Amino acid sequence: MAAFYSRHRLKHWCSFGFQLPKRNLTAGKFDYDLVVIGGGSGGLACSKEAAQLGQKVAVLDYVEPSVRGTKWGLGGTCVNVGCIPKKLMHQAALLGSAMKDAKKYGWQIPEPVSHDWATMAEAVQNYVRSLNWGHRVQLQDRKVKYLNMKGSLVDEHTIRCVNARGKEMTVTARNVVLATGGRPKYPTHVPGALEFGISSDDLFWLKESPGKTLVVGASYVGLECAGFLTGIGLDATVMVRSIALRGFDQQMSRLVTEYMEAYGTRFSWGCVPKKVEKLPSGLLQVTWTDTQSRQEHQETFDSVLWAVGRSPETKTLNLKQVGVKLNGDTGKVIVADDERTSVPNIYAIGDIAQSRPELTPTAIHAGRLLARRLAGDSSKLMDYDNVPTTVFTPLEYGCVGLSEEEAERRYGKDNIEVYHAFYKPLEFTVAERDASQCYIKVVCERDGGQRVLGLHFTGPNAGEVTQGFALGFQCGFTYAQLRETVGIHPTCAEELTKINITKRSGLDATVTGC
Repeated sequence: MAAFYSRHRLKHWCSFGFQLPKRNLTAGKFDYDLVVIGGGSGGLACSKEAAQLGQKVAVLDYVEPSVRGTKWGLGGTCVNVGCIPKKLMHQAALLGSAMKDAKKYGWQIPEPVSHDWATMAEAVQNYVRSLNWGHRVQLQDRKVKYLNMKGSLVDEHTIRCVNARGKEMTVTARNVVLATGGRPKYPTHVPGALEFGISSDDLFWLKESPGKTLVVGASYVGLECAGFLTGIGLDATVMVRSIALRGFDQQMSRLVTEYMEAYGTRFSWGCVPKKVEKLPSGLLQVTWTDTQSRQEHQETFDSVLWAVGRSPETKTLNLKQVGVKLNGDTGKVIVADDERTSVPNIYAIGDIAQSRPELTPTAIHAGRLLARRLAGDSSKLMDYDNVPTTVFTPLEYGCVGLSEEEAERRYGKDNIEVYHAFYKPLEFTVAERDASQCYIKVVCERDGGQRVLGLHFTGPNAGEVTQGFALGFQCGFTYAQLRETVGIHPTCAEELTKINITKRSGLDATVTGC
């Protein structure tokens, strides 16, 4: 198996036209078996697993302050400025909705109800700091050397380390893993964007409310931030150049944004920012262009949040000089199936690796599997297909597998069957909440055993629902097996086990009764 694995890897890189550097088989002892550059989810998982398997390991992690000067601790994007604070602030917004529902259920809640940003922010930030400390303790417990230093490559085995005071040192490693992640982009062509805007790197560490906010960009980051800002009572507008949730199923995307509009978030569709100016009052005046009418518009905001994509943190690693190949368009590291770069002992995982999902769990799992391979404990590769995810917008959207558009592209429209249903969560009934956008869709092969290709769900607790069904994709489950699964009543998840109307039939897909 090991011989086959090596031949497969060699064949992969030869197909790219890379010349594999010769290994120095007479090299002396290295300082470490493994050095990981980057202390995010993937890097920490890889380092801890490697140390557990008897490797001598060091982790370099250093956070460059954001453009606005925001800093944070060990743990990477997810812990500090991503998944964790995002979900907690999303929960704050859900609690606001729950209080409105509670009145219908008999709770007497004194008016007016208001939200205090500072209280929420302090609680969230304190929890994040506890996670920073927890990661440091775990590294110490696993005997992983933690270096709070910036790392860059000198050669394939040597890493230059620089601390905050400019003090330098070098370490050597048999293997190097790049796991530096990414940072938010700024539209530098827009005057005032850098000077007056913030990014998600800043939002979660604000001490005071961002107030009336313009969110530029309709990625999941933009929609999630706008959603919880609206949910805690702030005025939030999303500026969308073309479509929302690019890369996701577009029918589901429309349901998400329709719900958000009904929920109170404003959308400026087909618009691009032209400039941001700071007025004497301190407000930010944004000028933008409508791409259809070509007319200019202006409005003032307290904050402008840029959510226009992310860039990989590869520029300071000295990769090209060492021979690590990058994608010319994205700046990401080109990797083989085993996460190896064009330099045999250098690997890349997580958001900096080309064609990898920018998701924390994939980086963690890929990091652990890589550590096992490097330690000679396993030859198993990471499977990046059918990775589940959830967008934590006010109406959550969970999915796993192919979008309807991608299934049509791969298999042809006549060769897929789409089962769908509009349903009403029981929680919405007494509260008299609109359930127009609560929808499920299962995309299947039309012939044969009707293997499930994609599953999509909008509704409460979408992440919890989707996680369970994701296991079915690992087993290659079919529509018949989905239908034979006994549901838990009354839940939203059970609606997936009862789904029976196809889009092709044209029948009403609205669920009635229990």
